[in-house]
Amino acid sequence: MPDYRSLPSVTELASSPELAPFPERIRILASQSAIAAARGKIADGGKPDIRGLVTAEALRLTTPSLQTIHNFSGVILHTGLGRAPFEPPILGNAYFNLELDLESGKRGDRQTHVRELLCELTGAEDTLVVNNGAAGVLLALTAIAKGKQVLLSRSQSVEIGGSFRMPDIVRTSGCRLVDIGTTNKTYVSDYVDAINPRTGAILYCHPSNYEVTGFVASPSLDEVAKAAKANGICFIHDQGNGALVDFERYGIQGIETLPQSVAAGADLTIASGDKLLGGPQAGIIVGRKDLIAKLKRHPLARVVRIDKVSLLSLESVLLHYRADQLARIPLHRILGIPAETVRLWCQAMAPAGAEVRPTLCELGSGSGAGKGVESYALVLPSRKPDGFAKELRRLKIIGRIEKDAIWLDPRCDETIYHSWRPEAGSRVLDGLKAKLSESWEKWK
Repeated sequence: MPDYRSLPSVTELASSPELAPFPERIRILASQSAIAAARGKIADGGKPDIRGLVTAEALRLTTPSLQTIHNFSGVILHTGLGRAPFEPPILGNAYFNLELDLESGKRGDRQTHVRELLCELTGAEDTLVVNNGAAGVLLALTAIAKGKQVLLSRSQSVEIGGSFRMPDIVRTSGCRLVDIGTTNKTYVSDYVDAINPRTGAILYCHPSNYEVTGFVASPSLDEVAKAAKANGICFIHDQGNGALVDFERYGIQGIETLPQSVAAGADLTIASGDKLLGGPQAGIIVGRKDLIAKLKRHPLARVVRIDKVSLLSLESVLLHYRADQLARIPLHRILGIPAETVRLWCQAMAPAGAEVRPTLCELGSGSGAGKGVESYALVLPSRKPDGFAKELRRLKIIGRIEKDAIWLDPRCDETIYHSWRPEAGSRVLDGLKAKLSESWEKWK
């Protein structure tokens, strides 16, 4: 039977010198957790270092779990890393005029801070911003078509992140989903033939997180918009990526933008703020003034409204678009870095014997299947790549595993971007090289 008599009591351990710098609550919680962990180790036949355990636990309890990391994954809009990198504006005061009209002194509308900007940048009549893209779709369907049929092509019946499926969102809104066309072929006539007095809306979802090739057909956005208008049906476009500008400037073809959706005739267009717009998490809804007004009046609008910090950050990003200052938006900085510069970064942080290979840095987060920019990655072969990747995560370095090797693409790393000087190198890269050399030595 395991002997636990050597373990101190919670009171004794909480009073140890190692925990003196911590508040009482932390000392007690850390002691309870450390003793429980030590009992487990003793039961397994081990000899735990109780002092080391309690110190480590106290540090864990007082350290934020959200930490800055090095995104070397080769995915720019990495969902697990918060999608689009952005620079939150510094709050100089605890208060700001979120819902206060400074001219009249009366209660204002938080939407006014971004409405003019979004209308200007997209060409829409009006806008509404909620807390995320899926919330925007749910609000639009609920307010416009609850209790009615919603037409959705089978080729666009997508599953978004976290196993959430568009058909489920349609049903949750109180609408009845009507599947249109087939998986590989849908025509405008399929929509027209399905329209009846019970039809409330046509939902058009851009299938940006996958591609169907071969024997396929799909009507264009403007074709469906015209058919919807001709039949008096609301046309809702789940555009998704939130792009405000043409991404061909980065050599990326086929990225649909919000202005294009509005110009094509969508009644409502919905997108995420933290994808190709390059801002915080938000649901951007732009479109007809009368429909936006209907969404604003719906009780669900209050449930899904955007918070003040996200709104402040979104306005900051939109102001950069208005001033044509794309280089001040991290997403656009990342996309604009020459591949040759990334190759130099890889070489600068490469341990002896490592390879540098060309790769594609993908957009990610369903913003364009297989789309991205040319880049380079440091390739570190390993006998146990899973273990190596886990150790790198402890060092706050996120890479990817390919063919028994860790691939590290530093294109997305803003700390390298800001510290790099071609003639002088980068202390950040020097530090990364030292960490990688030591870690790879154990796992190669």
